[in-house]
Amino acid sequence: MRTITGEVSAELEEKKSRFLGFVLPYAQFNDRLTVLRSEHPKANHHVTAFRLMRPDGRIEEGARDDGEPSGTSGMPILRLLIGERLIDVGVIVVRYFGGTKLGTGGLARAYPGVVKAALAEAQAIPGDPKAFGIADNTNGTATRSRLQDWSRLSSGSLRAGFARTSALEQAVSLAAELAQAEFGRPVTVLDRRFTENGTVIDVEGPETIILNLQQDWS
Repeated sequence: MRTITGEVSAELEEKKSRFLGFVLPYAQFNDRLTVLRSEHPKANHHVTAFRLMRPDGRIEEGARDDGEPSGTSGMPILRLLIGERLIDVGVIVVRYFGGTKLGTGGLARAYPGVVKAALAEAQAIPGDPKAFGIADNTNGTATRSRLQDWSRLSSGSLRAGFARTSALEQAVSLAAELAQAEFGRPVTVLDRRFTENGTVIDVEGPETIILNLQQDWS
């Protein structure tokens, strides 16, 4: 499975109807929907779909047509997300009606069509070659997909003696940056406490990152 590490967008026009598609991490989904409704109050529809991995391993899915004919907008987007094996992802498509009805078939093509265009944008995002660790051989810039392998959320305890507490804190900070870049999820500090032997930090984040931390700080 894959997820997305940052928002991407695209625009499509079909018979003068404008479709603005936004694909983003699920953690940002509800807040972004509120913002888009505020930014586009005259839009006719704000269609949504999402896929979310629950802590117990269940996948929760949802789609909303927001006034479009049933099954012509939200569900085609959701089927696209399933086909692309995307998880922890939210999609919002804002539509401005252009005066000509597209019919059920036209709608069922246009809505996932603008999402496909946004996902194509996600495949190669320009950035700092030093940050990505790669550079192309033409202009020294780097590209990296915002679609990354998904990792299950995990938690664990990290331990260090008092003399190495600062090093542990730095390791957690670096791991948080790596987790955000690789999986679009941070490493969160749940608790810090002191024992007679040193420092214990409870963390939560992508399973791969947490396991690597625990190997060094258990």
